[in-house]
Amino acid sequence: MILDLSPEAVEFGRTARQALEAAGGDALAQAGAHEQDGARGAAKVLADLGAWDLDPRDSTDELEAAATLCRSAGWWAVARPVAERLARPRDVEADALVVVPGRGSPSAIGHAAAGVDLRWVAVDLDGRRSRATPRPETDPVGKPGVALPLDLAALDEAGAGDVALGLVLPCWTLLGMLDRAVDLTTHHVRERRQFGQPLSAFQNVQFQLTEAEVERVGAEELAKHALWSTVTSQPGAVADALALRLATVEAAEVVFRITHQLHGAIGFCDETALSWLSRASQPLRRLPLGPSATRAALTDRLGRHGLTGLFS
Repeated sequence: MILDLSPEAVEFGRTARQALEAAGGDALAQAGAHEQDGARGAAKVLADLGAWDLDPRDSTDELEAAATLCRSAGWWAVARPVAERLARPRDVEADALVVVPGRGSPSAIGHAAAGVDLRWVAVDLDGRRSRATPRPETDPVGKPGVALPLDLAALDEAGAGDVALGLVLPCWTLLGMLDRAVDLTTHHVRERRQFGQPLSAFQNVQFQLTEAEVERVGAEELAKHALWSTVTSQPGAVADALALRLATVEAAEVVFRITHQLHGAIGFCDETALSWLSRASQPLRRLPLGPSATRAALTDRLGRHGLTGLFS
């Protein structure tokens, strides 16, 4: 089991992050949340990088590059469906893949899919696939909702190989958001002064930031393991992907709670990048399953066998 990403994949992710920063960074993400011009700006950067030429199903190198690209997109909260496009299936005509709870349950996708002309395929945890059409919807006050409902039309039951990849890549996007949240907060507590010294000098602040970093690092290690499990087609790949999703969502709860606390009230204002980042993380934390539903799905899949690992 090798959990270190290849130098080429790491460099590709770094290049993507720098390219998105050069194209506008936070301003690009904020514009994308309000208008299609901003979203098209991010899309052009990704296209110029050759993002859509990647085939994560083809080789370990391409899967690792796709994961680092998702992480960079998360860092800048790119308002485009990146992980979903990279997870597209090979055997049907489709541009993007989204995991849904099941045909009998309400299905939705993050608002980043709004206004994006793609052919969607949805797959549930049992491998049943459907054609999916996002349906624009607004909340009661007329603003864009966190998610768009999906209309599904049954396709086939040949999607067992799509589930793990469809779960793992969005977790890498969320991991990139956790990276940025911790980075922003580290800079904030170093620069913000209280009682004549920086906030970072207070022991309580140090403890809280350490807790957030421990959660982030734990999610990162599980993300690498789930990536290895997926690319090597391990029998427990879907269980590993669900375990990763549960750990990443739980880490997000801790990281964003702490980073908002350490930013104070300004962390909820649109003038701060953390506010935009936190808002953009909501669909990834809620869809396709929230923490409780993810835990239940993982428990049902594992039964009495437990996760496969070094200490099974």
